[in-house]
Amino acid sequence: MARVYNFSAGPAVLPEEVLEECREEMLDYRGCGMSVMEMSHRSSVFQQIIDEAEADLRSLMGIPQNYKVLFLQGGASQQFSAVPMNLCGLPGASRKADYIVTGQWAKKACQEAARFVDAQAIASSADETFSYIPDCTDLPVREDADYVYICENNTIYGTVFHELPDTKGKVLVSDVSSMFLSQPHDVERYGVIYGGVQKNVGPAGLVISVIREDLIPQEDLPGVPTMLQWKTQADAGSLYNTPNCWAIYVCGKVFKWIAAKGGLEAMQKLNEAKAKVLYDFLDASELFRGTVRTCDRSLMNVPFVTGDKDLDAKFVKEAAAAGFVNLKGHRSVGGMRASIYNAMPIEGVEALVDFMGAFEAANK
Repeated sequence: MARVYNFSAGPAVLPEEVLEECREEMLDYRGCGMSVMEMSHRSSVFQQIIDEAEADLRSLMGIPQNYKVLFLQGGASQQFSAVPMNLCGLPGASRKADYIVTGQWAKKACQEAARFVDAQAIASSADETFSYIPDCTDLPVREDADYVYICENNTIYGTVFHELPDTKGKVLVSDVSSMFLSQPHDVERYGVIYGGVQKNVGPAGLVISVIREDLIPQEDLPGVPTMLQWKTQADAGSLYNTPNCWAIYVCGKVFKWIAAKGGLEAMQKLNEAKAKVLYDFLDASELFRGTVRTCDRSLMNVPFVTGDKDLDAKFVKEAAAAGFVNLKGHRSVGGMRASIYNAMPIEGVEALVDFMGAFEAANK
């Protein structure tokens, strides 16, 4: 069958060029006689794969040498625990953490941190169903907070921080899962920046954490599992135990694909163009409407509704039949959501808008 336009929020669409390369190397990776899925993570062949992936990521993001790049298991959700365990385990830490809660994942991260440390929400947009980003220019950051945490792009609700919050000198931690490598990041503005790759970078099962070296505790952390101590993985070059070899391999190919397309600046321009096509349609539509405050709209995740649940369900069903799949909104909010990550071609967004226009004309 023909490939569909996959608007899933994750696991999500991957570049066709990358998938074709993986297919060509599936049975025999560059003459080694086996698939990457079969080879030892201790082999020289895989060591070259992970080293090259890290080097390419460093080049793409401009990651300074005093930051470690860790390829980890457990997804972004496991970092909800690892972040407070490590940052609040540093010498002199107050074991206090401040969170800006702008969606479900930031809320879950704050709740998880509260299991181990004094975590509090210092700003939230829950009052309007997380449809906006709160004013973060003068936050009540505690003087002794160990860090300030954000989820920079909210997959479910379709909001994004267009400006980073003023953390008043505290370490900034950001979960960038659903905007990872969609635009440039000034890495030095973060203490920790991490993301699950399954939304915009690679297949499910891997999280990449970029951590400033001085924020990695150098002593054993009592009560913290060995696998959750960043030092464990940093010292082992992400190979303390068997990593997700396949995901690292595919991510490495995506890094090269992005570089070949012109890097993160080019990705941002493409993503802005795609988002404009969809948002312009929504703003002009008499049937569909976006659910996010205009100034806080995400380039990656676009939620929208008709205002009628039955009509929403009809749209999702007919869209799927026409080859536009995974448009159903998250179960917690309903409606629809189009995730238009790097690998979604602009032609896919244009085709979706054409279909939406036809649906609107038939259902006025």
